[in-house]
Amino acid sequence: MTQLTEAQAKELLYRENQEFKALKDKHANFDMQLQQLLKKGKLTDKEQLNVATIKKQKLNLKDRMYAMIVDYIHQQEA
Repeated sequence: MTQLTEAQAKELLYRENQEFKALKDKHANFDMQLQQLLKKGKLTDKEQLNVATIKKQKLNLKDRMYAMIVDYIHQQEA
């Protein structure tokens, strides 16, 4: 049996798992918000705090998605 790559597992999870899809879509939304804020150049204190908060949320989502990917790969190997 061929082992799935991380990219293959991510694609399959996105199509088959609603929770993973929601996490990935939310991550993309945060990324879009972050890019819009960073385009502004000079940020207010509130905007700088918002940037930090968005980055933390993105990282949290990425960690959760990665754990799901690793679990999915291990399930497929079993």
